[in-house]
Amino acid sequence: MTHPLENLDPAQPVQVLPRHLAGPGAVDPRTAWAFPYDEGWPFAQTDAGTAAAFSPCLRLQTTYDPQPDEPGKGTWTISAHRAPFTPPTWRITLYATTPVELVHDVHTELLDLYLEDQHSDQDRLFHDETAPHEAYAPLLTRGWSHDVQTDGTQTFLTPEKLGGIRHRYAISGSSAPAWRAWGGYPDEPYWRAHFSFGTPVTLVAAFTASLISTEPLHRTVQDVPVHTRRALYVATTTAKQPNGNTPVAPPPPAPVSGRTR
Repeated sequence: MTHPLENLDPAQPVQVLPRHLAGPGAVDPRTAWAFPYDEGWPFAQTDAGTAAAFSPCLRLQTTYDPQPDEPGKGTWTISAHRAPFTPPTWRITLYATTPVELVHDVHTELLDLYLEDQHSDQDRLFHDETAPHEAYAPLLTRGWSHDVQTDGTQTFLTPEKLGGIRHRYAISGSSAPAWRAWGGYPDEPYWRAHFSFGTPVTLVAAFTASLISTEPLHRTVQDVPVHTRRALYVATTTAKQPNGNTPVAPPPPAPVSGRTR
C-alpha cells in the first residue's frame, strides 16, 4: 500500500498529522523545557547529550537521557519532590521518540503550575483538584473510541487504532501508572508515556490537548516512522512537482486490522 511520503526525498520538509504518528522531531532539551534559565533554573548537559534542569527550590527535576541503541532511544523524565533530595512524589516518563512538541507542552504547563504555586497559597503540584475527565473528554470529541474494563481501567484509542491512552481510575493496591499513552501499533509502539499516581491531572490534560491538536508538526520525511506512514495526512510540503502543484495527501484511511512491514 502506498503512503503520502512515498515519492518525496528523505530530506524533504513536510507538515504532518496526526501528531502521534509524526516521530520525535528535532530534540533540544533546552528548547523542549523552555524554563526561565536566567531566573535561577539550573541547566546542564554533557557532551553525550544527557541533560538536566531543576527548579530554583530543587523540588522539580527534569532530565533527558538519550540511549540511541534502545527501542525508545532514551527517556524524558519529570519528577516532583515535596522536599529537595527526597524520593519523588510523582513522576512522568516519556520515550525519547515521543513527539518533542508534546514534551514541550507538558513542561510549559509544569512551569505554569510552579509559578501559580509560587504566587498563591495553593500547592497544585501535589494537590491538583483537576478532574480526570478534563484529560480524556477532549479525546472523545475527536473520534477516539472508549472502552471501560472491569479491572479499573479505561482505554481510549485513536480512530485508526495506532495510538491510545489508558487511564487507571481504580487506584487501590496498584503500582502501575495512572495514565499510559502510546503511538504506533499497540504491541510494538513507537513511543510511550507514563504518568504515575499523584501526577497533576492538569499536566495529563496538557499532554492530551497537545496530542490531539490539529496544528501540523514540522518534520523531514526521514524523521517520520516508516511503519505507520500510510495513516498520515500531509498538510503541506514544499516539494517541487513537474506541473508546479503541491501534493496534498487525503486524510488518513479507515482503520485496518493488519500490519504492513
